[in-house]
Amino acid sequence: QKVSEKVGGAEGTKLDDDFKEMERKVDVTSRAVVEIMAKTIEYLQPNPASRAKLSMINTMSKIRGQEKGPGYPQAEALLADAMLKFGRELGEECNFGPALVDVGEAMKELSEVKDSLDMEVKQNFIDPLQNLHDKDLREIQVLPSMQHFNNAKCVDYKNVISCALTVFSPEHLGKKYSVQIEQVSQLSALVQAQLEYHKQATQILQRVTSKLEDR
Repeated sequence: QKVSEKVGGAEGTKLDDDFKEMERKVDVTSRAVVEIMAKTIEYLQPNPASRAKLSMINTMSKIRGQEKGPGYPQAEALLADAMLKFGRELGEECNFGPALVDVGEAMKELSEVKDSLDMEVKQNFIDPLQNLHDKDLREIQVLPSMQHFNNAKCVDYKNVISCALTVFSPEHLGKKYSVQIEQVSQLSALVQAQLEYHKQATQILQRVTSKLEDR
């Protein structure tokens, strides 16, 4: 009844403004999710040519019913391969060869840690964001807009009340609140994954630094 009075009375304008603000926030959130997912992938996989090639390989693997194809070629792995190759060619006669092998092995470890970061972020940040965009936000957006309430095609007063009751129902507002909590949780997962990556990377680099100092 309270909502009915608001829609039919002087507070109709405020209700209209509240709904428009809700629509705006959902729209901005939807656009933010799409942009942030794309930028996160670029952050993890900065080479556009490698990203495109990997995407094509994975698509073909899915079409053929094969298991997932190779992962993104980490720059650390490519550098490691070069260092290990030439370090072994130089041999142990000169100090540079073994030093190259030491650093190459460290780079190899870094690439593996980076692979773990990629998987962790995809599983706990990108995939949940994709689900948020495809499911939760669309469920919220599917409700008729307040403009539609005032449209000539929506002249049935009972229909207006029904629309307003749906929009401001505890279930609908609860869905919005739940989505916001999930968004913060997903951001936390992204930060935690990066923190773990940098911790492990620091340990690897400290070990190889000690080896080089001993040579």
